Amino acid sequence: MHNKKKLIVIAGPTAVGKTAAAIHVAKHFGTEIISADSRQCYCEMSIGTAKPDAAELAAVHHYFINSHSITEELNAGDYEQLALGYCDAVFSKSDYAVVCGGTGLYIKALCEGIDEMPKTDRAIEKALQDGYDENGMEWLQNIVAKEDPEFYAAAEQQNPARLIRGIAFRRSTGISIVHFRSGNQKERYFDIIKIGLDLPREILYDRINRRVDIMMAQGLWEEAVALYPQRALKNLQTVGYTEIFECFDGVITQEKSIELIKQHSRNYAKRQLTWFRKDKDFKWFEPTDLKGILSAVERS
Repeated sequence: MHNKKKLIVIAGPTAVGKTAAAIHVAKHFGTEIISADSRQCYCEMSIGTAKPDAAELAAVHHYFINSHSITEELNAGDYEQLALGYCDAVFSKSDYAVVCGGTGLYIKALCEGIDEMPKTDRAIEKALQDGYDENGMEWLQNIVAKEDPEFYAAAEQQNPARLIRGIAFRRSTGISIVHFRSGNQKERYFDIIKIGLDLPREILYDRINRRVDIMMAQGLWEEAVALYPQRALKNLQTVGYTEIFECFDGVITQEKSIELIKQHSRNYAKRQLTWFRKDKDFKWFEPTDLKGILSAVERS
């Protein structure tokens, strides 16, 4: 009987070193990489999303990088369908495929399937959006933290679109979006091997801070200037851009915006780790332990 195909998931917090590890693993197995990053798919956002660079993209073919425009809205359900199509393409050439990214919900959608979501009440969404436009981020965060603390703990807390969606879901359905799962995990035709990457906290935080400085040197500020006219788009309401837009609006200084990008990135890394640690199928490694990672894959 033909060996079952294997999907190698390489996940972990921002700036931990996922890209380099994934490229090493993909080269070892002679295969390609499917990104599981909800922002690197957008052509217009490059520096702030820490996309693989030209050399990395040339070393191994990546799917779902620069594949969409920021004007296109994608959700986990869309990703599930796209990523399954990418898996078919990779598995037609190889017994292995590598998935690399830090968007936990996208990885969950690919591995387990995503449920059809009940519709939220548009009037509730509009009222929340109007309230946010008038009262700002802190007002919205306070509402979410009070009405749905479990969702708030796991959410992108600097992303107003996600917060509005989550609290509108709660108010519309009476249940938290984090509990909305039918529990029916979809069958996949491939085996899934989950590798989590982590580093001691102070090393990870130092890497995050340094990465933000590198992004600034690479031209993140100028990238944000070009995107500022489209700042209302949901896809731009994300760490690394919202803080700079606030500076452009005269709310905070340039120095403060850079400091906040670092802080919010560290907060996000902490939430990513909490999400992935809940999945007991992950085997954890430091990103440089490539021997350990390969041997875990080969034993699976």
